[in-house]
Parts: sequence; structure tokens; C-alpha cells
Amino acid sequence: MVLLISAAGCGRTPSDAEESKSSESAAGTRLVRLSPDDLARSGVVAHTIGRTAFHTYRDFPGIVRPNENALADITPLVRGRVMEVHADLGQIVAPNQILAVLYSSDLGLAQSAYLKARARRHVAEQAYQRAQFLLKEKVIGQAEAQRREGEMISIRAEAQEAHERLRLLGMDNKDISILEKTQTIRSQVPIVAPFAGRVIARNITRGEVVETTQKLFVVADLSTVWVVGNVSEKDIAYVHRATAVPGQLIEVHVSAYSGEAFQGAISYVGDVLDPATRTMQVRLTVANLAGRLKPEMFATIRIASETAQEVLAIPEAAVQQDRERSFVFIQQEPGVFEARTIRVGNTNGTFAEVLDGLREGEVVVTEGAFILKSELLKPEA
Repeated sequence: MVLLISAAGCGRTPSDAEESKSSESAAGTRLVRLSPDDLARSGVVAHTIGRTAFHTYRDFPGIVRPNENALADITPLVRGRVMEVHADLGQIVAPNQILAVLYSSDLGLAQSAYLKARARRHVAEQAYQRAQFLLKEKVIGQAEAQRREGEMISIRAEAQEAHERLRLLGMDNKDISILEKTQTIRSQVPIVAPFAGRVIARNITRGEVVETTQKLFVVADLSTVWVVGNVSEKDIAYVHRATAVPGQLIEVHVSAYSGEAFQGAISYVGDVLDPATRTMQVRLTVANLAGRLKPEMFATIRIASETAQEVLAIPEAAVQQDRERSFVFIQQEPGVFEARTIRVGNTNGTFAEVLDGLREGEVVVTEGAFILKSELLKPEA
């Protein structure tokens, strides 16, 4: 391999050499020459550059979370002792499937209070009806009839309060209707799944006493998940521009599936910044029917810009760096390459936008440029 930095050479007079050297310095041209054999061995490939459609992307760190719209923290509505546990961690459950059964004396007392209040209401209503008959027959006075009416209204309110107490403890209208017909007090409290999903947390064992503040199970429908990311303050405008189209799909990458991209739509863009990190939250909803995305996985959200047309772009592999300078190699003729300084704009991991230094139609080295760079920098080394 032969490196040509200047035109000064043997056999020239000093004045000729100095004139040639100053001419090349003024032009700023630096050439690398390869013999045909060296060129064949180097693997250098050059292509004609042109204008094309171009877009950039930026990556933001994120984490996979359960879809909170399909997530349930299951707590008991009444204090009780755990009699049975039917669901285990990771189990798939159906809607209204029994997860556990509690025994609650509080529920039994509430049922008893309701039956008593219902009986008192019946007696009070009968007494009021008799008072109305006796008032018409002028057996009792108006004051006595009003007293019995007041008692009936008060006892009705107590019965209604006892009824609502049962509703708060988890009994529905069907359960209360059965209680009224059978008048059988049941102290067993079933804990059921609110919807189909998977048990992703369990904090219950047989025999323990649980309170109403204790989280017994967490059930999640993981057919869709959220990917929550953080966007730095300087990139907020970029995100707003890139996601201006509603429903635009965004790529999500996770290290567990290298080289594979999941697709999701942005469902939320933060309205405020985190004062500590100066970042804005972005949330994507991603389909997860196969269950491959697991909550708490680290993820990368890749947001692409709007595609620009007629952009002069070259492969990033063609761009070489020397301190603060970016340059490429232009093929002047087979085996002769010019190192030319360029100004690079946005990059997208594959192509780089050229702002200055190249013209459409020039032939640029796209593969093996690092070999030419090593030859170019040998004298400096």
C-alpha cells in the first residue's frame, strides 16, 4: 500500500517541490493510493450516493408494567380467618373463580342483625296498619297513630342500614334474598377473581387471620402490558413531533429477545416533569398474547421521526472520525481515494445525513473505509 500525502518527490528541484506542496495544501486534498492487488485484498467497496427518504430515531429507557386497567389488588371486605386457599402463584383463573374462603364472625353477626331488623320492621308495619284501622274507628287518638308511624319509619331505616351493611361485606342481592328465605346464617366468605387473568402475587396461608387492609392476591390480565419510559427534557419536542399521528406504532426492544421488535401505541404522554430526574413519562400499550413480555423487564422505546424526502444520506460505516473531524473517502478513480471532510447531521444507526462536503452522484467508500483511514494516518502515527 502506498500513501500519498503531498506532491513533493525525488528528482524535482526544490522550487518545483515547494510549489507542488503548497498547491496541495491550499486545496486541502489528501489521497490514498492502493495498487490493484492491495485494492483486491482490502475489501474496499464504493457506491454512488444519492438522495433518498430518511428518518431518525431516538431510544428511551423503559420498563414493562402490568396494564393497570386489567389489574386487581384483591383485599377482603371483612375480617376473618383463612379456611381454604384454592389459587396459587402463576395460576390462570376465570371470572368469579374462588381463590380462597374465609370464616368471618363479623359477617355472621351482620346477617343476624339484618334478620332481626327485618323482623322488627315486619312487626312495626303490622302495628302501624292496626293503628290506622283503630284511628278510623276512633278507638285511639291521632297522637298514638303518629307514634306508631314514627316507630315504623325508624325501624325501616334500621333494616335498610343492616341491608347495606351486608352489601358492604360482599353479599349481593341474590345472597341476601337466599338469607331472607332460608334464614340460615353463613359465615363463610368466598374470595373470587374479578376477571380472567393470572395470579401474579399471593400473600395468604391457611389458618391466618386477615384484615380488610391486607392484600391477599393480585390478579392481572397480561394479554396487554404497559411499557413506561422516561424522556429527557431536551427530547420532549422530538417526541411530540414524532408521535403527532394518533395510533402510530412505536417499537419496543427488550434484551430477552435480542433483535426482535414489539409494536405498541402511545396511550399517555406526561403533562409534568419529574423534578428530580427532569424527565417526562411516556406510556405504551403493547399486545402480549403469547405472554413473552414479563412485568419488570427492562425495555427500550424507539421513537422514529417523520420521514423526510430527498435527503442526501450515506451509510454510517462510511463516516470516519479524526479528533473533532468527520470525513469520508471519495473514489477519484480505481485505487485512488480522496479523504474529504464533511458535516454530518442526524443519524439513525444505519445512515447519516450529509449537510455539507458531498455532492449527489459522487462515489463514496461504504465498506473498508477504516483500512483507508489507517493508511491515511500512518505518517501521523
